[in-house]
Amino acid sequence: MAVDPRESAGRLLRDLRTRVEGLTEREARRRLEVHGPNELPRHRARQWPAALLRQFTHPLALLLWVAAALAWIAGTRELAWAIVAVIVLNAVLAFWQEEQAEQAVESLGEYLPQHCRVRRDGHARSVLVTELVPGDVLLLDEGDRVPADARLLSGAVEIDASALTGESSPVERAADLPDTALRRLDSAVLVFSGTVCTGGAAEAVVHATGRHTELGRIAALSVRVRIAESPLERQVRRVAWLIAAVAVAVAVAFLPLGVLAGLSWAQAFLFAIGLIVANVPEGLLPTITLALAAGVRGMARRGALVKRLSAVETLGSTTVICTDKTGTLTRNVMRVVEARDGAGEKTSPGFKFATALASCATADERTSSGDPMELALLDFARSSGVSVDAETRDQERVRLFRFDPHFKRMTTVDPSPSGFVAHVKGAPEEVLARCTSTLPARGGTQPLTGAARAALAGVVDDMADRGLRVLAVAKRDFTALPDDRGTAESELCLLGLVGLIDPPRPEVAEAVSACHSAGIRVHVVTGDNGRTAAAIARQVGIGADNVVDGPALDAMPEAELDGLLTSEQEIVFCRAAPESKLRIADALHHCGHVVAMTGDGVNDAPALRRADLGVAMGASGTDVAREAATIVLTDDNFATIVGGIEEGRRVYANVRKFIVYIFAHLTPEVLPFLLFALSGGVIPLPLTVLQILAIDLGTETLPALALGRERPEPGAMRQPPRERKQSVVTRRMLLRAWGIMGSVSAILALAAFFAVLIGGGWRPDTDIAADPGLHHVYLQATTATFLAIVFCQLGTAFASRTDHAALREIGLGTNRLLLAGCAFELLFAAAIVYLPPLQVVFGTAPPPSWVFAGMVLFPVLVWGADEFYRYRVRAGA
Repeated sequence: MAVDPRESAGRLLRDLRTRVEGLTEREARRRLEVHGPNELPRHRARQWPAALLRQFTHPLALLLWVAAALAWIAGTRELAWAIVAVIVLNAVLAFWQEEQAEQAVESLGEYLPQHCRVRRDGHARSVLVTELVPGDVLLLDEGDRVPADARLLSGAVEIDASALTGESSPVERAADLPDTALRRLDSAVLVFSGTVCTGGAAEAVVHATGRHTELGRIAALSVRVRIAESPLERQVRRVAWLIAAVAVAVAVAFLPLGVLAGLSWAQAFLFAIGLIVANVPEGLLPTITLALAAGVRGMARRGALVKRLSAVETLGSTTVICTDKTGTLTRNVMRVVEARDGAGEKTSPGFKFATALASCATADERTSSGDPMELALLDFARSSGVSVDAETRDQERVRLFRFDPHFKRMTTVDPSPSGFVAHVKGAPEEVLARCTSTLPARGGTQPLTGAARAALAGVVDDMADRGLRVLAVAKRDFTALPDDRGTAESELCLLGLVGLIDPPRPEVAEAVSACHSAGIRVHVVTGDNGRTAAAIARQVGIGADNVVDGPALDAMPEAELDGLLTSEQEIVFCRAAPESKLRIADALHHCGHVVAMTGDGVNDAPALRRADLGVAMGASGTDVAREAATIVLTDDNFATIVGGIEEGRRVYANVRKFIVYIFAHLTPEVLPFLLFALSGGVIPLPLTVLQILAIDLGTETLPALALGRERPEPGAMRQPPRERKQSVVTRRMLLRAWGIMGSVSAILALAAFFAVLIGGGWRPDTDIAADPGLHHVYLQATTATFLAIVFCQLGTAFASRTDHAALREIGLGTNRLLLAGCAFELLFAAAIVYLPPLQVVFGTAPPPSWVFAGMVLFPVLVWGADEFYRYRVRAGA
């Protein structure tokens, strides 16, 4: 039933067809049938068979399926099975990369208690939360988690709504408060599912359950939001399609040419298979996956748990960070940072001032229970020399007038040597209005004149402008117990003012500066007060050039929002609703930015899923945010995000390094097949398909992984973020890989092949198949080609370690993993060449020993060619 929960309590009860005594059990059961259980909407879990199947239809996988089919048709079934094994390996690794826990909506359910107290048939009873229905009368008490959206009927409660609204301080809700809020979430008479009652007691009538609650609406948003591909995922997919298209085009084009040149159809098929396998970098996807996994481990050491591997690279391409305030920029621990005496002068609190702070409280510092602000005041009083045991304080207290949102103050009446003393604390404008005198730090009590009152109001405004939460503290002595609250809170003497703040983390300012140096803008998106958020932002170095509150953002046209976000300003968005955060993320996407969005509450879940990178707080964040996010910060620290950006840039740069390394071997792998085809089979095939697979998945894998562990080059965090459309593979990279290192490697490999083949007696008119002696020489020659490529890989590996700098600047032996990888490469190649079982599989035979004397120089020649090119580039710059 559609009702307005903000209408009067009597009308709402009428519209819900219920009463203060609650529903009858019979009516509750009927409504449960109509409205369904009080559960959040759930979406269908990810189907892993379909997700795994998608990995077998990746463009590179499709290309390898074609190669396997051609190999099967050509009768080389061993080769076909080898290619299928490669496809399976790639698919399993890619599936593992993408498989992540998508349980955001399920975690939202954890915010609902299992039981709640209601009044039915006129009696209080406990029922399952799932059986709660509209019209039920809830009985709320301190410590209860609100199980459904409800309207207060009587009483007053203090609500921790931080997980839903982002507001760091508890809010007051009372049945008799005027409802003047613009947003439903800010209504003084409404409470919402998933929030916590931290104080007071109240009765409320349920008006919405399950998917119809605010929490359910957020859950629905979280279901609808689709996780976008990371920049690297998009680019690798684009490169994969490009490679597939080139491989197929080359194979199709040269297949008839091979037949025309004199090859049989069987030889032509073998030739086409060789071209496809040689063009497909089989080790690319596993190597990227494992390199990103290494980045994940590096992030974990920095205090960030990454749930999706590609998120590491996304951090490196981030252009905008949208951060929450509480707990991320700040410590999420309130602290008194300023105290002023009754005259408004900065001072250390006197004994009476500190005693008032310690007495006028209900929190217990020993157990850390109670309002965070009161805990901060108690800590401040203790540091000033006044410590009051909570149990003794509460036992000796004569009267307590709890904080009332109408009055915006609280009062305690405590015993004193002269009788009784009333201690009052609250909003400055409310307390000052009831003061008739002040107590400066020096001197006695002074009357509060109009001029002094105006000066104090100016002090309060100044403190508030600096983002401080200001409280006034006053007292009044009595010889007899005051009759009522009005008497206790009249003719007060102002003891002073205190300013509290959730202080910024000390390392955040340096991290924000690093963001600015890296060309990254930082916006603050929070549900908190705009003045406080802007003050904190400026303290840590965020520009806060513009402060936009939630209602203004909601009313802002799309074009205006786009213009605001594309300006050079850093903006504080305050009082942001869940839809607002989602809208900001969408607008930044539309403007071409890569967005990292931080959050810790239920309200952040949709935006965390929509952003390129959702970053949740691990220590103080909700389960909802942690499940919706891609990265969880174990220390809730903004500086960890910046460390992650540096890690992401390092990973991306290293991905490019091993792409250069892997691509450099395509030229010496493809050229032998072209030579075989163009000669019409006169020149025997210098390299077999299985030897290519041994290179792509065997000898080059560990060095490629080692390149993924290179340290960042100097100045990585002084470069602007790369453009979103920039490809992971550039023309310059292809020039280095194919044009320089690949060409040199191909020439050297073919030189080794012909040296062995001709040295063994081969001539162009010789039939190798008919001469057993020459067949052994041919095996030695193909092995020489294989080994030549392996030796050239060593030079390529060291050349790929830098993009611009000379190798001597980073040191020859600084990457010990690469040295170990090169050693493994040589051992693996030796096993293929010298172990009889592997000789049979790969068709190898040990070449003459004199061949190795020349191959020792191959790494130096390949590295030297690329080093000379980089030297020319640096000289030109």
